[in-house]
Amino acid sequence: MEREQSYMTILDAMAKIQFNVSLILEAKAAEAEKSRNWVCGQIHSASFEAHEDGVKHSLDFHEQLIEVIDGITKMENSLARNMKLVLGHENEDSSSGGGFGNFMEFGADSDNDD
Repeated sequence: MEREQSYMTILDAMAKIQFNVSLILEAKAAEAEKSRNWVCGQIHSASFEAHEDGVKHSLDFHEQLIEVIDGITKMENSLARNMKLVLGHENEDSSSGGGFGNFMEFGADSDNDD
């Protein structure tokens, strides 16, 4: 019973982490919306001397967004890995497809069908 209680505590902590991640993502979305509105209102093609400068500036914005998405993806993957360890591997068939069974592996062998 003590082990089950420990697992429940771990799962509760994971649920709280996921909730906090959702709050962070909400805040990031609001921040991105404000940034988008500011960029759309303030940055024009006439703001840059050359087209390359405008492209470089927009690539800087996109690079920051990609870093945020990459960090969140890594964090979510590690949380999923930890959850798999806690839950065990009793149900490996359904866990491999993220709840969709083997559906996600449907196209995995399509490259070898030639």
